[in-house]
Parts: sequence; C-alpha cells; structure tokens
Amino acid sequence: MAGGKCDSDNNQDSSDDCVEENCIFCKIANRDDPSTEILAEDEDIVCFQDIDPGAPHHYLVIPKKHVHSCLSLQADDINLVKKMADMGRDVLKAKNVTNLEDISLGFHVPPYITVPHLHLHVLAPFSQLFKWSRCKYTAIWYLSVSKLKTFQIFL
Repeated sequence: MAGGKCDSDNNQDSSDDCVEENCIFCKIANRDDPSTEILAEDEDIVCFQDIDPGAPHHYLVIPKKHVHSCLSLQADDINLVKKMADMGRDVLKAKNVTNLEDISLGFHVPPYITVPHLHLHVLAPFSQLFKWSRCKYTAIWYLSVSKLKTFQIFL
C-alpha cells in the first residue's frame, strides 16, 4: 500500500492531528483524494477498498481523527474499535458477503505498518486469502479484533 507519512509518526499519542498533505489516510478521511471511493462513512470513520487486496474482499476502515496505530489505542478507544468493526461487517454485507464467520478484522502492529494511520483490515472470505498475503494476515504482527478482546488490551 502506498502512502505518505504524517509529521506525527514518531509520537504515537492518539490525540495527534495529522498534517493532511503528508498522510494519505488523512486525505482520504477528509475526501481530499479523488481516486479513492468511500464505501461507507459516518462522523468518525470511513471505509474504502484496499489498493493492494489480500483477499477477494479487502477493505480498510480508518478513523477521521489521526491515530498512529493499534499501539496508540487507549481504554476509551474501545468504542471506536467496535464501531470500525461494525462498519467493516456492514460493508461486507453490502457487498453480498454472507458468511461472516469466514472473515478477519485486524490491525498490523508497528513496525509492520505501511501507513502510520490506524486502519482496520476487513478481509473476506478469510479462507480465500491470496497466497502471497497469507503470512501478512496470519502472523504475530497481525492483531485481530478478537485478539484485542482476548488479551484485554483495552481493559
């Protein structure tokens, strides 16, 4: 995935604002990237298709407010993560994905991120990951939403 970096890359505080001209996801969230089609949006988050899909359906859900990565999340961000996951599932349903048991919702853990702006990967069907992407979405640096709950990262 291509994209610029934010001036706040070295500071992982979730309250950092992103300098729009330097962060492709901030541009997308603000609808300043005409080449990206927004599939779903609300006041806090947007969803769009990944430009380098790892599965037949591969979408990204990002917050409009700049958050560096999943390591920047705090306990009060649990509702944001739940909202991102819900939007991902809603987009899959809108794209006629019927087996919501065969999906993956997750984040890459730094330093294994290509764009330093929090983004939830929404992959379906997970059983049909493209061969080249299997290790990218099954390794220890890919943290699923369910793992976040299991490890009680937010609690």
